[in-house]
Amino acid sequence: MPLEVEYEYISVGGNRHSAAADWSASSGLLAFGADQNVAIWEPLNETGRGITALLSGHSSKVTAVKFFTGSQEPLTENLVTGSANGELFLWKIDGPSHTWTLLDKAKAHDGTVNTIAAYDGKGILATGGADANLKLWRLGQRKLELVATLPLKPRFIPLALAVGLFPSGDSGFLAVGGTRNEIHIFAVEELASAPQIRLCASLKGHEAWIRNLALTPHPEGGFLLASASQDKYVRLWRFQEGDAVLSNKPVDPTTAATTGNALTAKVQTVATADGKYSITFDALLLGHEDWVYTATWRPSASSPQLLTASADGSLSIWEADPASGIWISISRLGEISTHKGATTATGSAGGFWTGLWSPDGSMVTCLGRTGSWRLWQYSEQTQFWTQRHAISGHVKSANGICWAPDGSYLLSTSSDQTTRLHAEWKRGTKRSWHEFSRPQIHGYDLNCIASTSPYQFSSGADEKLLRVFNEPKDIAKMLHNLCQIALPPEKTQLPDTAAIPVLGLSNKAMDDNHGDQRDVGTEESDPNTASNGLGPSLLDLQEPPTEDLLSRHTLWPEHEKLYGHGYEISEAATPADGSVLATACKASSIDHAVIRLYDTNNWHEIKPPLTAHSLTVTRLAFSSHPPGYLLSVSRDRQWAVFQRGNGDVVRNWTRVAICPKAHSRMILDAVWVSSDHHLTFATAGRDKVVKLWSGQEGADGPEFACKASIARKSAVTAISALYNGNGRSVLAVGEDDGRISLHLVNCTQDGLEVGASLEVDSWFCPSKTVHRLAWRPISDPGEDDRTGQLAIASEDGSVRILKIDLQSLSSE
Repeated sequence: MPLEVEYEYISVGGNRHSAAADWSASSGLLAFGADQNVAIWEPLNETGRGITALLSGHSSKVTAVKFFTGSQEPLTENLVTGSANGELFLWKIDGPSHTWTLLDKAKAHDGTVNTIAAYDGKGILATGGADANLKLWRLGQRKLELVATLPLKPRFIPLALAVGLFPSGDSGFLAVGGTRNEIHIFAVEELASAPQIRLCASLKGHEAWIRNLALTPHPEGGFLLASASQDKYVRLWRFQEGDAVLSNKPVDPTTAATTGNALTAKVQTVATADGKYSITFDALLLGHEDWVYTATWRPSASSPQLLTASADGSLSIWEADPASGIWISISRLGEISTHKGATTATGSAGGFWTGLWSPDGSMVTCLGRTGSWRLWQYSEQTQFWTQRHAISGHVKSANGICWAPDGSYLLSTSSDQTTRLHAEWKRGTKRSWHEFSRPQIHGYDLNCIASTSPYQFSSGADEKLLRVFNEPKDIAKMLHNLCQIALPPEKTQLPDTAAIPVLGLSNKAMDDNHGDQRDVGTEESDPNTASNGLGPSLLDLQEPPTEDLLSRHTLWPEHEKLYGHGYEISEAATPADGSVLATACKASSIDHAVIRLYDTNNWHEIKPPLTAHSLTVTRLAFSSHPPGYLLSVSRDRQWAVFQRGNGDVVRNWTRVAICPKAHSRMILDAVWVSSDHHLTFATAGRDKVVKLWSGQEGADGPEFACKASIARKSAVTAISALYNGNGRSVLAVGEDDGRISLHLVNCTQDGLEVGASLEVDSWFCPSKTVHRLAWRPISDPGEDDRTGQLAIASEDGSVRILKIDLQSLSSE
């Protein structure tokens, strides 16, 4: 029977491209670029699940995403995506099964695909690229067909496109904005056959690049075009059928004074054989304090409403005043003014670069610097916008993951300099995974993480020390309320909350009375992260925390710094009981390629450090069945096994085995395989082989020999083993190209053998290197051994949890 796998959870951050997201009006799905994948999210889904799929195939970062309907009956919705290397992909979804199919791909531009626009119902797409070309594409028989190419003269790079049709539907127009200060309007004739593109008008007024264009039908006929610019302003342009009739509506005197003669009503036209539109300047929207990235019209609104997203960290909703016709901001969402200018460590939003309306206009969402989405819902009763929980994830390579010792939550750490806590939200019969805390927001790229207890972890970064963090009371209570995670036995020992000093890297413990605790000293702390009103806000939560809370108020205070290493930390590991922490750093000599051990009771280093390697130690692993052994592997192609002393010498570790040339190339990962009969472990290397080693007790300690090997097609970068009872273990293997496979290992008294081997479908695999694999701990293997949960951290920035039916593997 085939291997049964399903997604339990996907976490990934969005790309910093304003065109790399779109919310479908027909299906309600939101698609956005996430590194070189396309993430699919259904914000209106009642189950609360976040990302439901990651579409892989692009070989570089996804920069443009657009839903559109084709021209053939029945009208079906397609998704087209563009990437930084100029590729254009066409996707189709099968509604009932929710499976995605890649229909076609084409090389669209020599450089980034910056923007995509679609003539809905006509099957015509327009793309603009960094090669200063505009291209029109027709969706034929499940294929993309290039029908027209227009080099932009004078040369500029298009960043925004908007398209509209003349009433006859046989011809249309195209608005282009980019790295010039004016908007070019082109007429497009013979859409159905061989499109002809002709420049008709140039709309001037902006004083910087045009970042976004949005078109909507006007209630009185024609269209309204909004242009968002780096000059901090949004301009509205009226398209009227035939010759323009200039209105006599009053002009805001402050606007007139600010922009001088830019408000002169110059009339321009765009015309084809089917008709003519007259274009006039209509309004200037002032209010943003930084670049305006996107402008989006509210769908199916009785009167036009415009949503703008800006680098000043705010979303604004604009509407024309019925009496005067002057456009005013009726709602402003996002950053509160007192938070502006906050450092990255305290979670400043850093601006929003994508703003989208939901299909029914009742919700708005935006993407910020941390890769997380914010979601607001409008209440007709209260007339207020309320922030709801959305989705979040790493925006750079996910380097390390580890489960809490009891399996209650998952920690992940990344090159985006954050550590995140993911847990399962339990309410009634519903279950869904979310990010519940961001314990560490750092100034260095984070490389590894180890959980010493359910309430403490240690992480290593591109610095010479490790940092130990304790869980604050508020987070423990929130996880207990929302995730049914048990409270610690002695709650009083937990710190209250944490704050980061301005320009600091250490999370300081704070008590409820704002007094300093331990080493806060006289350093000035950022008031935005203090516990003023924080406690109740976290404890009263009825749903997972929003991005604003995550990035400011869910830090864990730093308990200890661990010194000793001479270079950047590469690895950390701890046994199941959390009694000791083993660490290693990047090294090119025997002196630095040592393993340092720290006693987790007092955080003193256990000396002397363990020596065995001459290059960077890539992985450390403690045995659990039986306990008391430490395995290390290194870039120097050798592994070593250390044993803990008994009785009075429990702090002493001695090397009991070493294999100088275990692999022909560097070893990248290692894991212990539980066995009732022999010491057994697996090593994986860049030589595309996983080797299984079994040890017999000898006169001078255990003697290990390679008993089996598993050959793979590319370098093996991550492995993890789950004991499944009856001497069987499931070995998960991750590779350099993102592939994942599962192998059944049977450990008997006579030795070990590799049983069934099954490939995990590419649909569930990352698109880049698998950095870490981690099975969720099972408290009693004999009780619930039908399914296992495998966590995956990848170079593509994604953290995934797969639910795997282990019975389907055992029956092979």
